[in-house]
Amino acid sequence: MTQLADLGVFGLSTMGGNLARNAARNGFGVALFNRHVARTEELVAEHGAEGRFVATKSVGEFAAALAKPRAILIMVQAGKPVDDVIEELLPHLEAEDIIIDGGNSLFTDTNRRSKYLRDRHIRFVGMGVSGGEEGALLGPSMMPGGDESAYKRVEPIVTKMAAHVDGEPCCAYIGPEGAGHYVKMVHNGIEYADMQLIAEAYDLFKSAYGLDADAIAGIFEEWNKGELDSYLIEITAAVLHKRDSTGKPLVDAILDEAEQKGTGRWTAQSALDLGVPLTSITEAVYARALSGHRTLRITASKLLTGPAVSPRKAGKPDIDAIRDALYASKIIAYAQGFEQLEAASQQFGWNLKLGRIASLWRGGCIIRARFLRRIREAYDAGEKIENLVLQSYFRDAVLQAEPAWRRVVALGIEQGVPTPAFSSSLAYFDGLRRERGPANLLQGLRDYFGAHTYRRLDKPGSFHTRWAQDGEEVGV
Repeated sequence: MTQLADLGVFGLSTMGGNLARNAARNGFGVALFNRHVARTEELVAEHGAEGRFVATKSVGEFAAALAKPRAILIMVQAGKPVDDVIEELLPHLEAEDIIIDGGNSLFTDTNRRSKYLRDRHIRFVGMGVSGGEEGALLGPSMMPGGDESAYKRVEPIVTKMAAHVDGEPCCAYIGPEGAGHYVKMVHNGIEYADMQLIAEAYDLFKSAYGLDADAIAGIFEEWNKGELDSYLIEITAAVLHKRDSTGKPLVDAILDEAEQKGTGRWTAQSALDLGVPLTSITEAVYARALSGHRTLRITASKLLTGPAVSPRKAGKPDIDAIRDALYASKIIAYAQGFEQLEAASQQFGWNLKLGRIASLWRGGCIIRARFLRRIREAYDAGEKIENLVLQSYFRDAVLQAEPAWRRVVALGIEQGVPTPAFSSSLAYFDGLRRERGPANLLQGLRDYFGAHTYRRLDKPGSFHTRWAQDGEEVGV
């Protein structure tokens, strides 16, 4: 009799297939199912020697191939396809079996599915997975949330599959219901900001200084040796160095329309709901949206004039200034993301461990970077953190970069090179550091047209001025 599998993988696209191979390579038996049987057969034919696979052709056969309580990893497109797969699996499952959604599902969908399956005595895990196809195979960062007993059942599997840094797996239980998918969503939002900041640095080098792709690649390679050391900086250099079949830089031939699958937009929407000023990530989402209006931009380029400038020479001080602006803006983006995680933890009662989350992102995931160690150290110190920018390391780094940061944003304005993420990050910094801002006028205006009241600096309580009547101020 065939030995029963430890884990089932439903959906064998690139991510699903590579996660299945990852589990098998780590010594676990893996049952495979894909609606197109040819994909299952192809995976086994090409990679069957990597471990113990059980190929199945029906959902019933798939369920029967798994050791109980069954643990099934769903790797299909987020949204209705996940619900469809759950309904397809349910007739073949028993009480205490486990379904794991490893896609980029919206956390509210995960909350709903958790309750739905709990009523049917099926345990559910919503697990964010980051690292792309390479990470899925070699070791991703995984953020599982949901039923904690279900996580304990699969913990020996997923922690072995995950990337490891300093002997620690980049996988740990996040919290109940949709907590894991929420953390992955914010991870992706930070990723949007990180990538937009890199793109703005590239644009300044190209448009303001006239550097070609290879020269810019060399700058990013040098940056990757310092505090900016990260996966995204590393692959930026690789993309810029790449030549196509014509022998010219591939990046120069790629259409300038950035697509998105929704996680960045969800992050910004949730931040609005929570009242978190997520400016860097939201501007990155808007920048992608504007890039998608290419026909409009082509028309506007012929009708809307900008500053008449010519590329200047990029000396070391100019390159260092853009590096500093990028690093300071990156700190702001991560600080805002972690502020959002803290707000969500309080709002939803998740008790998120933010230092642990920073650790999970040190390896395997797209935003892995050297300075995540600094974030973990800040949270591990045990002090209450209102904002990472106020912590000594990040405060000193931002203050040191501030003069260069301002020059770079001014350069973009002068040259007509848009820097929405650099600019919004700097504006957030300036708003944060001011003891008194202009919102007092906003409150006066709101009270004038809507009688929304205001509070005063010099006495307690709320007040309203009878603007259209006798102009008297009254307490309310």
